[in-house]
Amino acid sequence: MTDIEKHDEQTSIKKETAQVPQIDSKYRLVLIAAQRAKQLQKGAKPRVNLDPRKTKPTVIALEEIKQGKIMFEVSDEL
Repeated sequence: MTDIEKHDEQTSIKKETAQVPQIDSKYRLVLIAAQRAKQLQKGAKPRVNLDPRKTKPTVIALEEIKQGKIMFEVSDEL
């Protein structure tokens, strides 16, 4: 991955985090999206209108989060 690609990816994650007010950090966004992408890979149905045959599970997961279609709970427990 080139430096330009890394920068573009980091900028994209920052923009996604800014567009989802209930997510307080890029790390939480990545964790939630990864968990949802795993669910999609195991056969869960997308909650947005994106073709799962043409769109990566991570992209679908991020779009679902951005649109507020994914419910999650933040726990203070470690």
